[in-house]
Amino acid sequence: MSLKNFVSSVTAAAFSLSMAAAPVLAQDAAPSFSLDLNNVADTEQGGCRLTYVANNGTGQALNAVSYQVAVFDAQGIVTNLLVLEFGALIEGKTKVVQFDLGGRGCADISRITVNEVAECTLADGTVGDFCMTGLETASRSAIQFGI
Repeated sequence: MSLKNFVSSVTAAAFSLSMAAAPVLAQDAAPSFSLDLNNVADTEQGGCRLTYVANNGTGQALNAVSYQVAVFDAQGIVTNLLVLEFGALIEGKTKVVQFDLGGRGCADISRITVNEVAECTLADGTVGDFCMTGLETASRSAIQFGI
């Protein structure tokens, strides 16, 4: 086999393998709703402003999304249970939402954990279960954020 034929065969085989894998990769992408604790900042009133970036990758328009979260102090003690309301998000929409926690600076918060879904309503009025099963969390701050 000549070098030219060998290279052509290898190239064709690689192309065939990549095309065969493409549908598998597309099927692996599950619907998701992501929340990123993107920034935290102390307020002039002595509280902590939390900035979240929410992204609706569920494939469906959402009429209302909210989560109950637990706030932990620097010693790991739960100090609050709050409901964070993200409102309506069309499919594929990214939304930035800020919440002010009064009475404590950001350094006094070690972690925020999603406790449960408070509301997950689709645009047609039905309730979805993917707001928790498809939830992806991240934090870009010193405060841990997760499920």
